[in-house]
Amino acid sequence: MEAVLQTRGLLSLPPNPTRARSLLNPSQGLKQRFFASKPLGLNGLSLSYKRVPSVVAKPNGLSSKGKNFIFKAEAAAAADGLPLFVETEKPKFLGIELVTLKKIIPLGLMFFCILFNYTILRDTKDVLVVTAKGSSAEIIPFLKTWVNLPMAIGFMLLYTKLANVLSKKTLFYTVMVPFIAFFGAFGFLMYPLSNYIHPEALADKLLAVLGPRFLGPLAIMRIWSFCLFYVMAELWGSVVVSVLFWGFANQITTVDEAKRFYPLFGLGANIALIFSGRTVKYFSNLRKNLGPGVDGWAISLKAMMSIVVLMGLAICFLYWWVNKFVPLPTRSQKKKEKPKMGTMESLKFLVSSRYIRDLATLVVAYGISINLVEVTWKSKLKAQFPSPNEYSSFMGDFSTATGIATFIMMLLSQFIFEKYGWGVAAKVTPTVLLLTGVGFFSLILFGDPLIPALAKFGMTPLLAAVYVGAMQNIFSKSAKYSLFDPCKEMAYIPLDEDTKVKGKAAIDVVCNPLGKSGGALIQQFMILTFGSLANSTPYLGGILLVIVLAWLSAAKSLDTQFTTLRREEELEKEMERAAVKIPIVSESGNGFLASGSSLNPAAGDSTGSSSETSTPSNI
Repeated sequence: MEAVLQTRGLLSLPPNPTRARSLLNPSQGLKQRFFASKPLGLNGLSLSYKRVPSVVAKPNGLSSKGKNFIFKAEAAAAADGLPLFVETEKPKFLGIELVTLKKIIPLGLMFFCILFNYTILRDTKDVLVVTAKGSSAEIIPFLKTWVNLPMAIGFMLLYTKLANVLSKKTLFYTVMVPFIAFFGAFGFLMYPLSNYIHPEALADKLLAVLGPRFLGPLAIMRIWSFCLFYVMAELWGSVVVSVLFWGFANQITTVDEAKRFYPLFGLGANIALIFSGRTVKYFSNLRKNLGPGVDGWAISLKAMMSIVVLMGLAICFLYWWVNKFVPLPTRSQKKKEKPKMGTMESLKFLVSSRYIRDLATLVVAYGISINLVEVTWKSKLKAQFPSPNEYSSFMGDFSTATGIATFIMMLLSQFIFEKYGWGVAAKVTPTVLLLTGVGFFSLILFGDPLIPALAKFGMTPLLAAVYVGAMQNIFSKSAKYSLFDPCKEMAYIPLDEDTKVKGKAAIDVVCNPLGKSGGALIQQFMILTFGSLANSTPYLGGILLVIVLAWLSAAKSLDTQFTTLRREEELEKEMERAAVKIPIVSESGNGFLASGSSLNPAAGDSTGSSSETSTPSNI
């Protein structure tokens, strides 16, 4: 026996309101009534349904064309206790759907390989340009400003044009293969031939004419192949990690999967840092087991570039496998228009908003501060470890220590956020950088009186400065990855949508490049003014102090504004919850109910025919 009930509204009142009211538990809200997995049916029978074309009223004034529901009350279904909506459960392993695992495991392996390579390349690029004959750490500011930045801009312009004409798969391989080919060719061809392809005689003549102040700019020409390696290693970090990997990850994962598994990628990144640091250390120490007259660094470089090539091929294979065997999630076809802001528009927007100004100060201050200390530290590092193998071995230990420290800080960061809040978390990074920076510059400037005390520990002021500078870099970077980056992204959340999107675009256009090249420009000015990086050290220490104090001031100001916006946001949400009204749609088809009337059980029975209008009610 079937009972067929037809309705044109989202919810139609039954002929007997008193009986209908008895079916609903008063303690249950609308959510329970509408979305319960096992809804109550009439006379205790479960309801199943099928849809047929008809006319149904839609809420919010939409058209009245739609579908009716034909409900069938079946005794057999009631006996079985089957739910109204039945979903087949997808196969799982360890509580995770197999489809998700087929995406997350290859993505995790790709991320590991990419960052494993990046650590090797990052450590190697510094060894090449700092320890090369006729070069020093003074080359780095000029290299970042006049070679790295233009090539990065040129690469992104080329990438944008290629993205318009190539498919995503072809674009991925088009970008990856040149990186793999270059690093392989550098290890086996360019470095062994560097004595023949570098114009050292011309550089020596120009240096004699221009003087030692131009050692940095001339070194770029002198060791141009090493500088090209430096730029390609930098591009690997920005292009392969940020553009290729995260673009691909965002393409194949859902939002729920991203919330669950993206934090694990951060932990995996630091594991890659630890392993790659040990790898650099191992190959850098090969020189000890080689006979005299053998270029140990050339052999170490070939071994490390071989690993980079193999890891690159593994990345391409994993990308191919995911595209071949993993179904992509369905996306909405509606595209959100992104604000396009030029440099001047971005600057105007930064100046107009105090909140964005303070946030921009944080980003610029970090870029300048870490650059000021890092380049000075690398100059001392070369003085302590002039051999490429010794320098590279130390950098391997440095990368491993950075990975361990960041891993621990990521585990502690959640406690810091929950216990002390955004403000304290935002001040940790500048405080760490200030304290370690003061110790580092103090050892350089006032190290002579400490010589007797340091000698008891078997150290010189130079070696102590190298270790303190390493600690400064390790703790600053671990605090940056675990606290500074999350704080920066969280600061956008309470902003309105327009300010949020435009502010982020402005900071990406102006502040990131300004922070990265700002420190380099300051150092270039100091080197050209005072003759060398060593002579500029006292002034660089003073500039660092001023910038970090401005950073702390901006963090304090931003904390006050952030807390206020969060409170306003919570208050607005509470007001919205209190004022929300969920209408019961009548047969009138306009999606809203007539005001001034209410559901009155005592008003008598009303019929469920299509000719009558059901009594409206606001709940």
